Amino acid sequence: MLQDALMYSYIPAQDVDRARRFYEDKLGFKPSREIGGGVTYVCAGGTACFLYPTPNAGTSLASQAFWEVADIEREVAELKGRGVVFEHYDMPGNDGGDIYTEGGAKAAWFKDSEGNIMALVQTL
Repeated sequence: MLQDALMYSYIPAQDVDRARRFYEDKLGFKPSREIGGGVTYVCAGGTACFLYPTPNAGTSLASQAFWEVADIEREVAELKGRGVVFEHYDMPGNDGGDIYTEGGAKAAWFKDSEGNIMALVQTL
């Protein structure tokens, strides 16, 4: 069944070189394989994402992917130190900072260089 298979995310990029600089310089990703004009980044547990060229990057108003982290405050501080800007939304669970707490989890959102919304999530 599909739930027993590994699942990967696609990350659309209008400018793959610009997006690579964001993911490699700001997020610290290491490229695994280049194919079809895009690049694969392997993450924990055998998961991965594929950054690929498309004119449709940044058009979704929903998160493209999220990383489940153990310490969201540490991750947010580290990413901010690398120049990542976090999004602020008009929704419950925010005390004016970058992290929202609601429904048994903490979350923070940022946009990549292509305008894609990404998230960090820590389950409480």
